[in-house]
Amino acid sequence: MDQVKRIFGTLSARQLTTILLVAALVAGGIYGFTQYQREAGFRPLYTTLAPEDAALVVQRLKESGVAYRISATGTMISVPEDRVAELRLDMAGAGLPKSGRIGFEIFDKTNLGMTDFAEHVNYRRALEGELERSVMALNEVEQARVHISFPQESVFQEARQPAKASVLLRLRGSAQLPESAIPAITHLISSAVEGLAPDAVSVLDMRGNLLSRAKRISSDADSGSGSSEASLEYRHSVEQDLTAKLDATLEPLVGAGRFRAAVSVDTDLTSGEQSEEHFDPTQSVMVSSQKSEDISSPSHTAAGIPGTASNLPDPAPPPVSVGGGSSRKTESANYQSSRTVKRTVLPQGGIKRLSISVLIDHEVHFEGSGAQAKRVLTPPTPERLKVIHDLAAAAVGFNMERGDQLIVESLPFESTVNLEQPGASPVPVEAPLSPIEQLKKNPKLLYGAAGGAAVVLAGLFFLVFKMLKKSPPPAQMRPTESLPPVGAEAVSAQKLGGSDTWAPSSLGAASLPALAPARIEVLTNQIRETAQKDGEICAGVLRGWLREEHS
Repeated sequence: MDQVKRIFGTLSARQLTTILLVAALVAGGIYGFTQYQREAGFRPLYTTLAPEDAALVVQRLKESGVAYRISATGTMISVPEDRVAELRLDMAGAGLPKSGRIGFEIFDKTNLGMTDFAEHVNYRRALEGELERSVMALNEVEQARVHISFPQESVFQEARQPAKASVLLRLRGSAQLPESAIPAITHLISSAVEGLAPDAVSVLDMRGNLLSRAKRISSDADSGSGSSEASLEYRHSVEQDLTAKLDATLEPLVGAGRFRAAVSVDTDLTSGEQSEEHFDPTQSVMVSSQKSEDISSPSHTAAGIPGTASNLPDPAPPPVSVGGGSSRKTESANYQSSRTVKRTVLPQGGIKRLSISVLIDHEVHFEGSGAQAKRVLTPPTPERLKVIHDLAAAAVGFNMERGDQLIVESLPFESTVNLEQPGASPVPVEAPLSPIEQLKKNPKLLYGAAGGAAVVLAGLFFLVFKMLKKSPPPAQMRPTESLPPVGAEAVSAQKLGGSDTWAPSSLGAASLPALAPARIEVLTNQIRETAQKDGEICAGVLRGWLREEHS
């Protein structure tokens, strides 16, 4: 213990602070790593729980003595990873969570006192719950709500109501449903409910956006709204399909980017039935035939004793010749001309007229070489345009009797007009200008450099004159002595004693003799030349002067 105290006694305050700081960081790191390892073993038991369900689940976990974690939003509960499956089975046996929509298990318990209305309501709840589970099986769907309205039957035709359904979706994060998912959901709901059409299913998201749009172009045509959204979408899809066919047909022949094709479609959105009846007078057939024959003879008169026996016919009457009897025979036949009845159902969205335009680019080549090269544009030949016209007409189903229009033209594209000659020398890049040339071309930069140089020179003059004022009187120098050499080293030199030996020293501490005005001018010129040759020496001298001024 004393040794530890001696060790700590020999340490400075900074060393003690460093040791304590490192110890605190190590302890914090160990604690954080331990907590991370402890929390890493937890996995979500339930997510997106309702508050009341979360409270029941937490209460159940407390009773079981299981460690749990609750998220900041309170909608997710995590438990140890090795007990997730066991706890889910335990919660399911306890009927938790309860806010989830119930399915057909609602009929597992028999209730003999249930009325027909209550049974009908439970059936609708069960069906909606099962459909919600099916929709939530999609990866992009986090939560779903399904509401169904069953058809209402009535003895009156106008009082009957068809089945309807609505689906509300909550997607996971920023996930997006693919285009094929919306029709799939509508057909899933309509197939599970009797009498429900896919067009009667509305699909929405949590932001209120309608995801399913029933394309009932028949209602648009009946109302005269040819520019409705569904009609425009149908027309646009037909135009895109025909344009894709044109591109796929012409691209191998003309080349990618060497043509432009556009299609305009005039569609007929009306629908109905059409009946035609034709008679052929040159052909006739017998429709019906009728024959009748009448024969009249003398009537038989009963004789003998009145009674039943006298009125009965004789068992074998003798043949009697009929004299004066009559017979009539009639035959009739009906003939009708040949007739043909044709009934046609007109589909919706038929094409009334097509307008196609195809623009072909020109061919380009260069004549000559170098700067004398000349660009030559060559349009396609008429035979080539005829081939392109026939291919385009066959690709889109061109019909002249319908009034279709197909135009094939040839014009040079902008990219072809501005095409550079292959192998042409690149534009020469100008060499960088020297600093002097840059100053000449930019007067502002020249003036700024001159001003900066003037400031530097003024500073040098100021320091030199300040140094001369601090120098000793001229009597200290013998007249016969020559001045020390002026230069980068002579400026900071000092004569030692009465000898002719000079030792370098700082200018601030040197005692230089007074100089004549002519000598000052010579010294100034030499300083300027030295500064131009080696600026680092001048900078060091200036820094030394400044340090002496502050000391």
